[in-house]
Amino acid sequence: MGRPLTVGVIGVGNISAQYFAEFPKLPGLRLAAVADLDVARAAAVGEAQGVRGVSVDDLLADPRIDAVLNLTVPQAHAEVALRVLDAGKHVYGEKPLALTTAEAAPVLARAAERGLRVGSAPDTVLGTGIQTARAVIDAGRIGDPVAAAVAWSAPGHELWHPAPAFYYQPGGGPLFDMGPYYLTSLVTFFGPVVRVSGVAGRSARERTVATGPLAGTPVPVDVDTHVTAILEHASGAVSTVTVSFEVWATRLPLFEVHGTAGSIAVPDPNRFSDPVLVATADDRTFREVSVAAGYPDAGRGVGLADMARAIDTDRPHRASGDLAFHVLDIMESILTAGRAHAVVEVTSTVERPEAVPPGERPDTW
Repeated sequence: MGRPLTVGVIGVGNISAQYFAEFPKLPGLRLAAVADLDVARAAAVGEAQGVRGVSVDDLLADPRIDAVLNLTVPQAHAEVALRVLDAGKHVYGEKPLALTTAEAAPVLARAAERGLRVGSAPDTVLGTGIQTARAVIDAGRIGDPVAAAVAWSAPGHELWHPAPAFYYQPGGGPLFDMGPYYLTSLVTFFGPVVRVSGVAGRSARERTVATGPLAGTPVPVDVDTHVTAILEHASGAVSTVTVSFEVWATRLPLFEVHGTAGSIAVPDPNRFSDPVLVATADDRTFREVSVAAGYPDAGRGVGLADMARAIDTDRPHRASGDLAFHVLDIMESILTAGRAHAVVEVTSTVERPEAVPPGERPDTW
């Protein structure tokens, strides 16, 4: 690989620590600076990471920075991404890509105009868990894919997050917070979604912050907190998805893929490397299969490293803005369908991203 991609980070909240922990393992990336609306916080984090902590304006003006990792709250994703692109830098952001497809479309258009890359989480789909499940499907081990079933739930993030208000504003809720992990995996498995139906709603339960300096503070709820959807893929497969902030107790999250000759117990797509289990028509007991694909020992930031490698080798990157836009379109369509009690056509489409072959390691680039 050529020289590392020099990266600046905008937004040093909770999620940033997970990215900082991975930078030393990714030689294709070089962290150069961090920025935040709270410049004092940026300075403190920068000192801890051994880099400069600066204002957002100063980071964007720095000609040495090639790309920006956008870890702002969802409400700022599109605005910050446009500023990054206007500064002539590539951008990779946390999910969702934007609050709406109307907000996201100018981001992709601006990047295309300027010859820059847009990437987006989740990059968990590039780990050995989801990629091995995809390899099982692509090898025909469960026959023709027929369906998938997803169920994820929790009581609500106010029980653990010290400042959870944004989870209950547009761009949050269980669909926009957890949905991208599952929907990106489903598109990775089956290809694009062409239409959706569903039901979305919320309870009257009052929510308050449970931890930290804001403990006891009421949390206004302006999003649907329980969503059930049916997705029809262009391939003919059908996925059912339920995500909720309304469930006090449950067993492990459900993620299964079913085919004409077998089934897959898919690992948690919010993680990178949990085992994949397969049962077949001849042996209906779920058994662990060997890792067959994916970046081993991956963590958050591998999607940005993959983008850096793609820039260097002039190929499409896997955790792309186009994929994130299609997932955003699916989520927006689900909410529209749920509120109108209708079937909604998904107007965007995307190619399945290239699979991650076995043995490829971003820590050696």
